[in-house]
Amino acid sequence: MAKYSVNPAAVRRARELIKARQYVLDSDWGTAQPRADAENTFLERHTWQEYAEWHLARTDGAGDETKARYAFVYGDFRRIHRTGLIACVYRAAEWRHKDVELAAHHLLQELDTAAGITPTA
Repeated sequence: MAKYSVNPAAVRRARELIKARQYVLDSDWGTAQPRADAENTFLERHTWQEYAEWHLARTDGAGDETKARYAFVYGDFRRIHRTGLIACVYRAAEWRHKDVELAAHHLLQELDTAAGITPTA
């Protein structure tokens, strides 16, 4: 099984997007998440560093400037998606990538707070 480490640049970028209110609260992540063609288009116009900022984790041992290096995408290359963060939490928890799970969980809590989603009584 692949091992992952949290990508601090992605966490920073996600926080910037939350602060700037560049988020989608309700989306179908299965439809909204970037597909290979969207990734390729993004990489034609942006750097690998910018691409990395959309992925909460880096794959240990994978070569830099390869798609295999980056995992746990959380947005559509424009905005952060709440459902993307939920997917990251779920997938990381499922495969016991605790650091990634917690990073995604903390970002989800920050997003919910910024969006006014609070616990009821």
